[in-house]
Amino acid sequence: MSGVALIITFVIAIAIMIVAISKWNVHPFLALMGISLLLALVVGLPLKDIPGIIGSGFSGIFSSIGIVIILGALIGTILEKTGAALKLAEMVVRLVGKKHPQLAMEIMGWVVSIPVFCDSGFVILDPIRKALRKKTQFSSVAMTVALSAGLYTSHVLIPPTPGPIAAAGTLGIGDNLFMVIVIGTLISIPSLVIAYFYANYIGKKIKSGEELVEDADEVDYDTLLKSFGNLPNGFLSLAPILVPILCMALGSLSAAMKWQGNLASLSAFIGTPIIALTIGLLFGILLLVLQDALKHFNSMTTETLKVVGPILFITAAGGVLGRVIASAGFVDFMKQNAQVLATVGIFFPFLISAILKTAQGSSTVAITTTAGIMGSIAESSSMMSALGLASPMAAVLTVMAIGAGAMTVSHANDSYFWVVTNFGKLKPEEGYRTQTMVTLLQGIACMIFIWLFSLILL
Repeated sequence: MSGVALIITFVIAIAIMIVAISKWNVHPFLALMGISLLLALVVGLPLKDIPGIIGSGFSGIFSSIGIVIILGALIGTILEKTGAALKLAEMVVRLVGKKHPQLAMEIMGWVVSIPVFCDSGFVILDPIRKALRKKTQFSSVAMTVALSAGLYTSHVLIPPTPGPIAAAGTLGIGDNLFMVIVIGTLISIPSLVIAYFYANYIGKKIKSGEELVEDADEVDYDTLLKSFGNLPNGFLSLAPILVPILCMALGSLSAAMKWQGNLASLSAFIGTPIIALTIGLLFGILLLVLQDALKHFNSMTTETLKVVGPILFITAAGGVLGRVIASAGFVDFMKQNAQVLATVGIFFPFLISAILKTAQGSSTVAITTTAGIMGSIAESSSMMSALGLASPMAAVLTVMAIGAGAMTVSHANDSYFWVVTNFGKLKPEEGYRTQTMVTLLQGIACMIFIWLFSLILL
């Protein structure tokens, strides 16, 4: 199969996958694997080759990023369970000040969601939001939107959150996570700025259930902090996140400066994501020891693996779909029409990710599936090569574009939508005016910024 028929088949396959996940309630792993097999059969791949294509696509993901995702998630669990995530939030509040509670909530959400899932991060930080609202009498809706937006931004753009890690690994830049972190941090800026202004705007238009009915059981901010006992100190709370970043930065600096000898070897060793995150985990374990919580480490690990398992399998299934697409000749057709595609360029992964996100709800599924479709810059048969995005910097910006698409938009088929609306005491129709609209604005703002970056860097 070739030409237009191949494109139509691909579009139909993706549409069926979306319907299977969002309407028929099929697990994303099964939907991705099933569609991959069905697509391989329909496009006429040799039957004897299909098992090998599926196996290589699946195992390739595990070998490149599986351990990194597990380590990053485990660090996040430790920060959550020891109160270190709350300590980080408190540090941001002190930095920004209580006179700007919506800005404090947005920044602390952005920081906390780097290692912690946005759903969990919202639940962790929501008591602080409520206490600050009661203390300042600021708009509950503005603070809810700001917190949600801050969490969501780093969730889709900045490792070690699993989605960006998975995308970086699939696109062939898993060893250059430091650059992904740096660019992700920069791309976060327009997202945070536009969300801040929209939060202030919509906060004047809508009143939540919290503001309509005061909860007598709510505690004030200072009492809330005391209820957690002795929180870890600031350095130990930040170290599991900061130290891996510094290690990866050292590795990148060593490569850029072309250091030689033992120093270069050591820098390259500790700068690899697996080793850097292992060092971060060691600081997390130290945190457990000092908090007298080491006895819970085994149960934390078990809990983390249960959470990360589905993400790993979905990510690997996305890799299978990408390998089938590459083997089917889809990329060859795209290369033949490269001049047309060049006009789309960096917007292509954004559009695919946004369509997947809006249709089936999960940002992680949208990120991993789109990354699988794009393929690795190291493979001449990948969509990355077909689109002329085969350089490491192009791959970094593609990770950002996929993440921006995975923001666009959060609505009723997204679990995070219901976390935000339920904890923020918002009605579903108010959720569309707040959560859905702010994620739309964030995604578009990020994509515009990514496009401008591409004009300069590519």
